[in-house]
Amino acid sequence: MKTVLSIAGSDPSGGAGIQADIKTMTLNGVYAMSAVTALTAQNTLGVRAIEEVSADLLKEQIDCVFEDIYPDAVKIGMVSSKELIETIAERLDFFKAENIVVDPVMAATSGSSLLKTDAVDALIKYLFPISTIVTPNIPEAEVLSGMEILNEKDMKKAAEKIGRECSCAVLIKGGHSINDADDILFSDDVITVFKGRRIDNPNTHGTGCTLSSAIASNLAKGYPIKESVQRAKDYLSCALTADLNLGKGSGPIDHAFDLKSEFAQ
Repeated sequence: MKTVLSIAGSDPSGGAGIQADIKTMTLNGVYAMSAVTALTAQNTLGVRAIEEVSADLLKEQIDCVFEDIYPDAVKIGMVSSKELIETIAERLDFFKAENIVVDPVMAATSGSSLLKTDAVDALIKYLFPISTIVTPNIPEAEVLSGMEILNEKDMKKAAEKIGRECSCAVLIKGGHSINDADDILFSDDVITVFKGRRIDNPNTHGTGCTLSSAIASNLAKGYPIKESVQRAKDYLSCALTADLNLGKGSGPIDHAFDLKSEFAQ
């Protein structure tokens, strides 16, 4: 069985963060592991509190995983400080990690800020260059590219700008766009448009975590970048279409929509 490590924050309500990552990876057929970057107090209504782990503890978590069950891919989610970003980059470089997917989580679905200012520069300097692919949404891509994104043409320009400057593939997610939910991939000097249909579901908590984890899972299984992205988009679309409705705010999606085991009955 292929293995994937999630390096991200914890969401006690289960819709985002390492909880969403583990569900997604499991349903995409890989063995999920995790290194926690922060404990949060949050639910579908918003984020109440964040407490980072120490850099030393994060290092030990990552080392324990790599020294025992070497991951075939790594997904990086919420990392809110420069020190933790540097720690992750140093350890992944040390262990020669492959198939690294970075979801540059800057804000929760509720709008709560999850990233300190100096962490943005650290992401670009330390993590993006060792990544296989980064997956910003449109607001995040605007910050990373330094340009306003109003349409698909802007998305393409921003994806290429980030990709060339950071030497990695870039998938800009169109979920925040005013038109169809099309995603733009810049990889190997080629722009690919992944057509998407906007699904009428207000419960989108953790969709970014889910997509990036699904991409990492498929990379771990040996699929190339484009196919990994398409498979991940298909999985996310099905999870949204399942129309789970939990919580009083923007609720979680149904990660287990395809669970058919006799033990799930």
